[in-house]
Amino acid sequence: MRSIDLGRLVVIAASVCALPLSSSAQGTTHVSGVVTDATGAPIVEAQVGVDGMIATTATDSIGRFRVSGVVPGTAVIRARRLGFAPNQASIVVPRNGLDAVSIRLSALPTLLAATQVRGKAVEFTGRLAGYYERLSKGGPGQFITRERIDRENPRMLTQLLARSPGVTTNRIRGGGSGVRMRGRNCWPLVWLDGVVMPAGEVDLDAFPPNTIHGIELYLGSTTAPARYIHVRAASSCGTILLWSRGPDTDPITRTPRTSAFLEQLVASLSVYTADKVDEEARPRMAGPLNVTYPAALLASRTGGTVIAEFVVGPGGRVEANTFGVVSSPHPLFTEAVREAVVRADYVPAVRAGVPVRQLVQQPFEFSPEPARPAPSAQAGEGPAGS
Repeated sequence: MRSIDLGRLVVIAASVCALPLSSSAQGTTHVSGVVTDATGAPIVEAQVGVDGMIATTATDSIGRFRVSGVVPGTAVIRARRLGFAPNQASIVVPRNGLDAVSIRLSALPTLLAATQVRGKAVEFTGRLAGYYERLSKGGPGQFITRERIDRENPRMLTQLLARSPGVTTNRIRGGGSGVRMRGRNCWPLVWLDGVVMPAGEVDLDAFPPNTIHGIELYLGSTTAPARYIHVRAASSCGTILLWSRGPDTDPITRTPRTSAFLEQLVASLSVYTADKVDEEARPRMAGPLNVTYPAALLASRTGGTVIAEFVVGPGGRVEANTFGVVSSPHPLFTEAVREAVVRADYVPAVRAGVPVRQLVQQPFEFSPEPARPAPSAQAGEGPAGS
């Protein structure tokens, strides 16, 4: 009797193995891509999901998303965000996953008029005044900006420096790394935040790249700004000026509110959207808001558009704890807009004759003026210590 039972088990096991694998047994994969608005600008915190899946994901600060656990085959991916019409795309997901999916959302006609923020010729001040001044004018030096450092994200500082024309890496005593300029066999003079480094060759890889805000490279013996040309021919092998990050380059602010938090306010009817009020909130001033162009981005001639979202209360003031962004090309632009918005005065929205809270979305377009011509001589100096 026992042998018959075992035989049946063998038959059953063989039958199960012969059955086709279910989709879950076959394994799952992923879908990734970006969500943008009609202009191609990335949308922050858009909710993205795939039909048939409960879990959703949110886009990051540059509009990217990744959905895991997707069954290979035909699928419908959906994206939505407060202030935009939802959209979807039919896709075919291969077994090794699908990347570079692009979903474009159209903004609902509820945006306030865009505020234009023009860069102007300014007198730079503070610790980095000289660096910003030289960067904005151009000149004999090579500049490595914060944007390039963050974009290339090098592991070592010498890797970044070696990508500049005329610069090569060099091993130094003790296992450190330095550079050589224009084929010279001697080390360049290094300054950090306006202070010359001690005598001897500096291990440049001791400085993590993510702590550096900007770099100036002067390959010649006399091309550096006057105050950085050291005595005793110490600058004859070139000069490197390193400028570190700090509170003046990375302001510490509250984390912006998320889109999900604002959606909850709208769903609870404690805050209204523009299409639910009789009179929309609007700036009380006829002209644009007073937004300060970030010095670092003005010097590097960086522009872009921030779409901010916030709640205007019944008293016409912005509720600071509701500030967030739909899209922003740079955190410094976001901070400049936040500072201006929380100081601004608005005419509140009206519903049934009563002032009410309204969710507002407002674009701020940053545009630097045309670059000034580079000076024929070496760049001028900023205040002492810069």
